[in-house]
Amino acid sequence: MARVAIDVVRAWGHENVSARHRTTIEITRDDYLTPRGDCIVGIKADKGLANLNPELREVIRRDGSIVLVIFIAGDVVDYVVGQGSENLTLNDPNRLIIRRSSYINDSTLMIRSNKAAIDLRRDLVDRLKRGSELTVVIVGVDPHEQA
Repeated sequence: MARVAIDVVRAWGHENVSARHRTTIEITRDDYLTPRGDCIVGIKADKGLANLNPELREVIRRDGSIVLVIFIAGDVVDYVVGQGSENLTLNDPNRLIIRRSSYINDSTLMIRSNKAAIDLRRDLVDRLKRGSELTVVIVGVDPHEQA
């Protein structure tokens, strides 16, 4: 059986959420958002990558791991699937970034995602523009390890 670990991050939308970025999605602990932040979908997050559940961090840092991120705003749900990597540090205390590419830095949560901000459901983005609470459920799956 695969090893599975989960954590939940709570954040908030903002009037400047546009979700127009073509390669990334970002959640930040910052309490502001300028119109230039077109990858940011949630602010005032209650944790960054460095604060995620240690078991989840361990699973995500395995080559071949699968990362599922579920975005919930009111009754609207969307999700993104990507890969973990042994090269992820998950050390950023303020940000979580989902990347379509294979680029890795301290704020990278997953690589090779199937979606970027521009691909998220527009009804989800509309709720976030109105300041809705955003629940972000992060699920890491290591299909090669026994739980």
